[in-house]
Amino acid sequence: MGALEVEISFMMPIPKSWSNVKRQQMVGEYHTKKPDADNLVKGVFDALNKLVWQDDNQVAKVTTVKSYGEVSGMEIVIKELK
Repeated sequence: MGALEVEISFMMPIPKSWSNVKRQQMVGEYHTKKPDADNLVKGVFDALNKLVWQDDNQVAKVTTVKSYGEVSGMEIVIKELK
């Protein structure tokens, strides 16, 4: 496997202390609090080493989005670059 493109979407939890109206308004909005996007990406890359790719230096293109979601989690799409 050669050069790779990785797209990661982080769906961050909405604080329970927020009102229901504010919670609904924030779904899909960008998350600008900690943790930082680069730290989240580093954790994903470290976890995928030797499982999905030999080494994360194969990743040549990265797209990351961090937003609030009704359900927290992440979606990872990996494509081989030609």
